[in-house]
Amino acid sequence: MSAIRVGTRGSALALAQTQTIANRIAASAGVEVEIVPIETHGDVSTESLASLGGTGVFASALREALVRGDCDVVVHSLKDLPTDPFPGLVIGATPKRADARDALCARAGFTLDSLPEGARVGTGSPRRMAQLRKARPDLTVVDLRGNIDTRLGRVAEGDLDAVVLAAAGLGRLGRLDDASTELLSLSDWPTAPGQGALALEVRDEKLDHLLHTALAAINHGSTEGTTTAERLVLAHLEAGCAAPIGATAVIDDGLLFLTATVYSPDGLRSVTSSHAATPDSHSALHLVEAARDVAGRVATDLLAGGAADFAPLKVSK
Repeated sequence: MSAIRVGTRGSALALAQTQTIANRIAASAGVEVEIVPIETHGDVSTESLASLGGTGVFASALREALVRGDCDVVVHSLKDLPTDPFPGLVIGATPKRADARDALCARAGFTLDSLPEGARVGTGSPRRMAQLRKARPDLTVVDLRGNIDTRLGRVAEGDLDAVVLAAAGLGRLGRLDDASTELLSLSDWPTAPGQGALALEVRDEKLDHLLHTALAAINHGSTEGTTTAERLVLAHLEAGCAAPIGATAVIDDGLLFLTATVYSPDGLRSVTSSHAATPDSHSALHLVEAARDVAGRVATDLLAGGAADFAPLKVSK
């Protein structure tokens, strides 16, 4: 293989995180790496994420380019990747996860608790909208699209009092310290399944040896296990990436812990479940097996608690 072509969305954030991955692939494989920007429907549409359907609006064009052979591997933000398998493709590696938390970016140094009554807070995420309405029913939640700079610009211009963004994205663009006024605790504010992690997707075929070696070096077993647990909750609930669901998995003292919460869109109702599993070892294979076990139990609890009655899930009610 004379060069490895890495497909990505063309946003500043996507290019920044892909450049980091490209550098690691180049260092491991010892060959030239070419970054191939690909325009997606989610990048060009101005419709809300919920109206676009959420699931796959950023991933479909990347996957189609990979299937066509326009690139050899694509880099996804894992939280944007549908849980349903795509014919002919597999996740080849999950790099070590960055900060999974959400960050409040507010004017005048406000925190979520100190924002004035009626403050206008922007987000394009139905999950964040529900959490904001649950935590602060007095706030005005504004549906928001655009890249990180565009969203932060709405606060700087005074149109919004705050926005909620992923800490990982801010960090990858070097904006976390100057833009965020509060990092929201995962215990109180669980984030999207897979948030903070990337996924490297490849064609489901025998890989070139150099690419296979590079992906094996990049994969992070603990991240693979925890994000698999979170995403399997979505799969069991037949919920898309934009569903109002937060999930957090961690490995602590030899146990894989998973907590997930389903919210009603208005934030008035929610149900939470937590379970733990004991992997046979910390190998990626055994962590994924434990993830399947714990995610199934959590999803069963959420449905028993009535999640399908108030959240936009596809499961039979």
